[in-house]
Amino acid sequence: MNKKVLVVDDDATFVELVDMVLTREGFEILTASNGREALRILFESKPDLVLLDVIMPQMDGWQTCKYIREASDVPIIILSGQSRSEDDIVRGLDHGADEYILKPISNRELAARVKAILRRAESPPSKETEQSGIYIDDHLVVNIKERKVLVEGERVRLTPIEFRLFAQLMHNAGKVLTHRQLLEKVWGWEYTDDIDYVRIYISHLRQKIEENPSQPRYIITDPGVGYYFRKNDTP
Repeated sequence: MNKKVLVVDDDATFVELVDMVLTREGFEILTASNGREALRILFESKPDLVLLDVIMPQMDGWQTCKYIREASDVPIIILSGQSRSEDDIVRGLDHGADEYILKPISNRELAARVKAILRRAESPPSKETEQSGIYIDDHLVVNIKERKVLVEGERVRLTPIEFRLFAQLMHNAGKVLTHRQLLEKVWGWEYTDDIDYVRIYISHLRQKIEENPSQPRYIITDPGVGYYFRKNDTP
């Protein structure tokens, strides 16, 4: 069965272009011109991926993203014609998006990014990651197999990419993973040049799990190289 992609954008020309590009790649395309319509289609048709514009009538992309994430773990790609600043990417993460792409985007890159994010969504954590994926201390409890993260006893919701990033770091506890290694393992080979992505997502992940994100206890930076997960009993 073909994967279903919901395209939410009030620009009919852009929607038609995306429809043409992704249909050619074998996807089934659903379309909505505003957030309210998108939510209705989400519940009725259960798409495998949502491509979401930011500026729309009735309900903007940020609100729509937030409501979708509250109801579903479906991967969400924000498509914006405004900017791709760090603040915009962080805002997308705050609302539950998995990816932030600036328009215009080439047909080839759009298809590649859609395939990459669907591939990630379909691939569960490896057995090795699950076996090394239980961690407990006085502040943090993580169970990778159950997709559970507790901070001070409270459940913390991570986006699919944040979860995969955290699982990869935990699986390699104590070992520094370079920016490119993380990009390839978490995002896919299509993203190996997007080094800023790692820094932004690490910062956002720290905000969710660290007691003091400016002095992290778990996710440690090796300057100029990458990051590693430090267990609490490690000095």
